Amino acid sequence: MSGILLKVDNLHVSYGKVEAVSGVSLDVPQGQIVTVIGANGAGKTTLLNAVMGLLPSKGGILLEGRTIMDEPVEDRVGSGMCLVPERRELFASMPVEDNLMLGGFLVSKAERAQQFEEVYARFPRLRERRQQLAGTLSGGERQMLAMGRALMAKPRLLMLDEPSLGLAPLIVAEIFSIVDDLRSAGVSILLIEQNARAALRLADHAYVMELGSVTMQGPASELAADPKIAETYLGLGGH
Repeated sequence: MSGILLKVDNLHVSYGKVEAVSGVSLDVPQGQIVTVIGANGAGKTTLLNAVMGLLPSKGGILLEGRTIMDEPVEDRVGSGMCLVPERRELFASMPVEDNLMLGGFLVSKAERAQQFEEVYARFPRLRERRQQLAGTLSGGERQMLAMGRALMAKPRLLMLDEPSLGLAPLIVAEIFSIVDDLRSAGVSILLIEQNARAALRLADHAYVMELGSVTMQGPASELAADPKIAETYLGLGGH
């Protein structure tokens, strides 16, 4: 059985008096894809931002059994965690290659050269556009660049917030195929995704969040076959 890479234990995150994440616990085993699905406003993005250290939280966040609750974002990146945010947050006025370079700021020069080659092998379109300004890329290319930038840091845990948002179905299939390849390469992935059908097809394990809490969890294939999940999140009546 895979060891647990990330353990989130009874996590609480509040905005003022409003609790956005309420007692969430989840595990991401080594080399698996874990997805969190749920409606807008369920607290999914807040959860990821708290795990990354971008928001204050209470409870437990452990990476390979070591608490990281008090570590700043850069230390979490140094420990092998990377977040690809929903809005991608690229530097629009900088070329593709410079955006990637920023992702590799914590790795050595030799490792950086190797990471460039790996990223370009995974995303050939980025190699073709390496001198193009990030702001002129298509939506799919921007998502690839955001993922490529995260991969420059050699993450062991990659957290993806809505990677399919606003993308055409063919591009979504390409992005999810790359995510599948990353799992095969040993990267553990925590995936937040509104495209529940695609997420459940891809993931090993799934959690359902509603109003800040986990309401269901289990093997992704079992949740995909659950009539309640099908009706609520897959746009189907029953199975």
